[in-house]
Amino acid sequence: MLNNMEEGLTMGIRNSAKAVIIDKGQVLVNKHINTLGEMYYGLPDGAEYYDLPGGGQHQYETLEQAVTRECLEETGYTVKVERLLAVYEEISLNKDFRSYYEQYAHIVYFVFLCSLKDTERQPYTELDIDMVEAQWVDINKISEMPVYPRIIGSSLISLLESENPQFLGSDYAD
Repeated sequence: MLNNMEEGLTMGIRNSAKAVIIDKGQVLVNKHINTLGEMYYGLPDGAEYYDLPGGGQHQYETLEQAVTRECLEETGYTVKVERLLAVYEEISLNKDFRSYYEQYAHIVYFVFLCSLKDTERQPYTELDIDMVEAQWVDINKISEMPVYPRIIGSSLISLLESENPQFLGSDYAD
């Protein structure tokens, strides 16, 4: 938790639109190899981890526009937003991470179920930090994989089974 309320006055809050894209029992994830050291979720350099396609919302861009743009940039797929699955908030407590990536220190994730508009993949145009590739993985294995934020990976099946969007809570990450 913040020790000094003044610190919170200067910290920006970033909206991040993420996509759950399922095709033939597989979900599309972004594979990363950590180069940031332990300031990123305490992972050692070289650690493999995954996240959902998507990213930051630009000014004057809707969340739907953000997730479709980010999916095309990172995965090469054009997607259609079907529905909101979840909202989750994460605040980094790691001082090194906060100073190095201030704009990513407080994120509100909006997780959408998306479908492929076209199964033909275009070339990637922009990869996230440490991203190696976008790949399809068995949806039943996602809870066993190092997916970040952790709660999204561990909650994925129950989110898909629910008819209503879920609030996954707020968390302070080290």
